[in-house]
Amino acid sequence: MIPIFESILPIFLIVLLGIVLRRVPFIDQSVWPGLETLGYYLFFPFLLFLTLAKADYSGIELGTVAIVSLLAVAVMTVLLLALHPLARAMGMTNASYTTLFQTSSRWNAFVALAIAEKMTGVSGLALVALVMALLVIPLNFINVAMLVWYGTGGRSALTLVKRIAGNPLILGCVAGIVVNALPFGMYPPFEQAVDLIARASLGLGLLMVGAGLKLNDALRPRPAVLVPVALKLIAFPAIMVALAVVFGLGGESLIILALCAAVPTAMNGYLLARQMGGDAPLYAAVTTVQTVASFLTIPAVMWASGLIAAAQAAGG
Repeated sequence: MIPIFESILPIFLIVLLGIVLRRVPFIDQSVWPGLETLGYYLFFPFLLFLTLAKADYSGIELGTVAIVSLLAVAVMTVLLLALHPLARAMGMTNASYTTLFQTSSRWNAFVALAIAEKMTGVSGLALVALVMALLVIPLNFINVAMLVWYGTGGRSALTLVKRIAGNPLILGCVAGIVVNALPFGMYPPFEQAVDLIARASLGLGLLMVGAGLKLNDALRPRPAVLVPVALKLIAFPAIMVALAVVFGLGGESLIILALCAAVPTAMNGYLLARQMGGDAPLYAAVTTVQTVASFLTIPAVMWASGLIAAAQAAGG
């Protein structure tokens, strides 16, 4: 556990720095929305594009990884839909339910990419990017559809189509996969320019995670906050690992898939909740508690998945 904990510690130190920087008086607080927009529309899509464009998937069971990832999302979606009547019976509004749904199903790829790069290097980074490419479209489609159906913003089906088609993360992933499939590489000066931009994405993304946290919500979490914390940090990784074992995945693939499921929810869902009639304050509270709790749960999930991978190797 200690080596895993120490490998993750630098990631959370940057998140902690983001918390501090958001609160120091000598930084103009109006800078944060601009950085968030720049990261979402430029830095992170460039990182996904470059990672997928240069990735070597020769040693990865692409079909099995795709099946396990998509099935895990499908199982989680069914579970969350089944919880809707219970959530309503407990007094949760439809707007709050959309936040429960989002924060239990979305995952923060900034954190997953940073941890994977620290622990396994290029191979882990490429696998996380692949899972991101596989899940970014269905997860965005499902969550936007839930907000259209249950939110209070009165959005139309046309809004759903536009948000999916214009999602910069989707566009970056698709472009990277297309370039990877081409028989020739990128023009070197262009690749170097993209690389310079992409390098800034992980650090900036982690700072933005910290800057967006609401610490008071972590001190007094209410039941509506704790349910999605348990679903995202415990149930989702358990589902992902169980499916990976059933389909015969082991080693690094199993551990990285567990990591992808174990990271806290994505901050961009907060903007979606605010724009489409979801419960944005609840989203901020859940994100804060998940991020704090994941400092302990991520090492535990990776340790457990490592034991399972080692048992598979010994049994094989």
